[in-house]
Amino acid sequence: MKTLKTVLAAAAAAALLAALPARAEFPEKPIQFVIPFGAGGGADIEGRLLADEMGKILGVTVVPVNKPGAGGAITYSHVKNAKPDGYTVAWNSTSILTSTNIGNVDYEYSALEHIGRVEYQPMPFAVRADAPWQTLKDFADDCKANPGKYKVANSSSGSATHLAAIAIMNAIDCEVIHLPVGVKRRNASVLSGEADAMVAPLTGALNLAKAGKIRLLAIPSAGRNAVIQDVPTAAELGYDAHLDLFRGLSVPRGTPDAVKAKLSDAMIAAAKSDAFMALAATKGFTVAPLGHAEFETLLAAENQLVKGIMQQAGLYKSKKAN
Repeated sequence: MKTLKTVLAAAAAAALLAALPARAEFPEKPIQFVIPFGAGGGADIEGRLLADEMGKILGVTVVPVNKPGAGGAITYSHVKNAKPDGYTVAWNSTSILTSTNIGNVDYEYSALEHIGRVEYQPMPFAVRADAPWQTLKDFADDCKANPGKYKVANSSSGSATHLAAIAIMNAIDCEVIHLPVGVKRRNASVLSGEADAMVAPLTGALNLAKAGKIRLLAIPSAGRNAVIQDVPTAAELGYDAHLDLFRGLSVPRGTPDAVKAKLSDAMIAAAKSDAFMALAATKGFTVAPLGHAEFETLLAAENQLVKGIMQQAGLYKSKKAN
């Protein structure tokens, strides 16, 4: 039989529990949405729209914050070291693989957890509109006859655009000078004649192509892109080169499963929103959301592809174990 003391203690404990506020469901405050690149570029425009659409779904403000630098490594390190509560999210891209394999950080891409993929897009090989090369074969033939003569611009050494350029040049057996001129100078370097060609994400090259200022010769993709249907894939032309750019979300390792699931659901719904789909149709990226498991499988395969290109080019640097 319970003593009066036991009954009173139980009643006090029950009263205390009742007085405690109920645990709020995620999210209950603004979410920091960290963008690895500067304001105004394709990654920034897409990320800000996705953040806005996610905020509508989640019922809190999703705040875009630009943290450019080190090929994306500044953002990934910031998110990796953040509290794993779902309130700090990285807007990732292929840079999560390039920055970790080139040695900008001492960890692997798996040091973070990855919510899912939002989209992917080709990285066209482009030349100035008045350049003498009408096709990729024209460039390949000229380049092989003049090894080391031509310059191909990219965003930065070891970036996705650099690796795509390496893959294409390897496929056409062409020796060029790779120019890491930065995102802002990449297009300008081709227009000015500083570079003879470039590789850029489609979202970074499409406007110039539509304006007739550059010519897209090929894309290193598995299939043609609906926005540039007349541009062949490298494989169609007999050249084995494949590397697309992807974008998605990452969070600190240890983020609760329920939180990751909520972020994933919001990401997918935002990606399929009318506003985001309209931007995709204009800019040329393909909205193709993947959940956590499918994205992890893709990342593992893409990481091996990126690492292989870097190793062949002498760019890969090993890291410490996570």
